[in-house]
Amino acid sequence: MGLLVAFEACARLQKFTAAADELSLTQSAVSRQIRALEEIVGVELFARERQTVRLTPAGEAYAAEVRQALRAISHATLRLKASPDAGTLTLAILPTMGTRWLAPLLPDFTQQNPGVTLNLVTRLEPFNMETDGVDAALHYGAPEWPRAELDFLFEETVVPACSRALKAQHGFAAPADLLGAPLLHLASRPQAWAEWFEGQGLALHADAGMAAAGPPQGAQHRSAQRAGTSVSTDQFATAMQAAAAGLGVALLPEFLFQEELARGSLVPAVDVRCRSAGRYYLACAANRAWYPPLTAFRRWIRTQAAGITAAA
Repeated sequence: MGLLVAFEACARLQKFTAAADELSLTQSAVSRQIRALEEIVGVELFARERQTVRLTPAGEAYAAEVRQALRAISHATLRLKASPDAGTLTLAILPTMGTRWLAPLLPDFTQQNPGVTLNLVTRLEPFNMETDGVDAALHYGAPEWPRAELDFLFEETVVPACSRALKAQHGFAAPADLLGAPLLHLASRPQAWAEWFEGQGLALHADAGMAAAGPPQGAQHRSAQRAGTSVSTDQFATAMQAAAAGLGVALLPEFLFQEELARGSLVPAVDVRCRSAGRYYLACAANRAWYPPLTAFRRWIRTQAAGITAAA
C-alpha cells in the first residue's frame, strides 16, 4: 500500500522531492519505493532524465488506475468510520416467500441499518454460498445445508384453498371430498398432497397422477383413486393464481396468503389446517458469520419470525 501511495504522489507532482515532502519522507526513500514497485510490476513507470522524472506511457495508464483505487479505498474507509456495520448483504430468497413476506418488512431493516446495502437473488435449492458470494439464504425443508449455520425461523401451516365457485361446484365438506377434486401441485414439493391426505387418514393410488402414498394402517383409513385432474406449477404465487381462477385446489402456506383468504378471493376448500413436514430457516455462510451486516440481519429476521410463531 505504501508503495502505491508513494507512486501516486510522484505521478501527480512529477517530482520525487515534492512527493517526499508531502509524505514526510526523504527523497532517497521515495526513490527506493518507486524502484521496488517497478521491480514488482516488471515495468518502468518513470523515465529519469538528469534532475527530472516523467511518467512513461505505461506509468500514465497505471497512475490513473492506482489513483482511482486509492480514492475508492479512501471513501470506503470514511464510510466504515461513519458506520462500522456498513456493507453489502447478499441474500438468496425463495420467490414467493421473498416477495410476499420478506420484501414488505425490509424497509424496517434498512431503517435500522442505514449503512447496509441489500442485494437479493432468487434460489430454489441449496447451493455453495461461499463460491457464489452469497451471505445467507432463506431455506425451507430439513435443517441441512453444507458449510452453513442455520437459524430456525418458524413452522408452516398449510391450507387447502380454492375459489368460492369451485367449492360450491364440488360441494367440498370433508377431506375425503378432495380425493376427486382437481389438485394443484408444487414441483418443489411433489409429496405435499400425499402427505396431507395421509395426515387425514386417506391415501392415494400412484396411478392417480400423484406420487404414491402407502395406505396407513387402521380401520378408519380409506384409500381412493382421485378422479380429478392434476396440474403442476413451479411457484406458490402461480398456484395461488390458478386456484383463485378456479383451476383447482392448492395447498398453500397460510402466512403467505392471508390477504386472499381474508378478502375471499380464496376460501378453504375444507376447514383443515395442518403443519408441513418442513420448516423455514435462514442459512448463513459459515465463513461469513463474523460479517456485521449478516449478524445484524440474523438478529432482525429472528424478531420478524417471532411474529409468525406468535400468530400460529
